[in-house]
Amino acid sequence: MQITELRIRKVMGEEKLRAYVTITFDNCFVVHNVKIIEGKDGLFVAMPSKKTANGEYKDVAHPINPEFRAEIQNKILDEYNAGHVMEAAPSSAE
Repeated sequence: MQITELRIRKVMGEEKLRAYVTITFDNCFVVHNVKIIEGKDGLFVAMPSKKTANGEYKDVAHPINPEFRAEIQNKILDEYNAGHVMEAAPSSAE
């Protein structure tokens, strides 16, 4: 499975949230609402999630193995750090 498109939209006015990302795989499957977050150890990528009834957040889409998670995160952060981003998105989600 190859990442065929990344769309990164910076977010202004949020404390830790830096950008929303849309990832397209093999020109036929898209995942929205991936987030780039500033953590205490630097930037990381958070998969899209939903809040459950008991207040926990559960990923709605995520890589199954750590190698593919690292590949996705590295590609996203490389593009973000290279400045390949779109205009700022509103701070209230996509």
